[in-house]
Amino acid sequence: MDRSGIFAGSDPFALARAWLTEAEAQEPNDANAIALATVDPDGMPNVRMVLLKEIEADAFVFYTNYGSAKGQEIAAAGKAAFVMHWKSLRRQIRVRGIVTREDGPQADEYFASRSLKSRLGAWASHQSQPLSSREALMAEAAKVALTKGPNPARPPYWGGFRIHPVEIEFWADGAFRLHDRFRWSRAAVAAGWTVERLNP
Repeated sequence: MDRSGIFAGSDPFALARAWLTEAEAQEPNDANAIALATVDPDGMPNVRMVLLKEIEADAFVFYTNYGSAKGQEIAAAGKAAFVMHWKSLRRQIRVRGIVTREDGPQADEYFASRSLKSRLGAWASHQSQPLSSREALMAEAAKVALTKGPNPARPPYWGGFRIHPVEIEFWADGAFRLHDRFRWSRAAVAAGWTVERLNP
């Protein structure tokens, strides 16, 4: 199977990092944005944009409020999917997999690297819950700034999720909608990868 050029390589995570690095040089905003899909307890799907923070050796990591809709849905299902799409490159990556929490020192380190206002915002926002007004949110943020000080610790309800994929698809736009698609799949997270070309 010919996987030369932008599809070449034996490691899908290295390939994903290479595509993201290329996108970061061209995409005008948030090259690391992903559309994250989950399902609620009734099987109704949900999707929203979040920022991917790391592509590890065998997983994709993002951070959020565990009490948010996505956090609760991931906790219940243990699975999620996402797509990264770059108009500038005319490419996308789709991922489906098993999700585990990252709520240890790595989450603490990332939280500490965020701006102070973002850290205070994580304490102030009851994410996905009804809000009476923006003024109420700003008042809560001001209160948190007074009580938490200039170096707030990571909230216990805020941290990372690590998606361990069982499927990764690399897609590139082709002339006349004859796109190039390669799907990497494995039966389980610890299993080896199988790669196949898909029809566009």
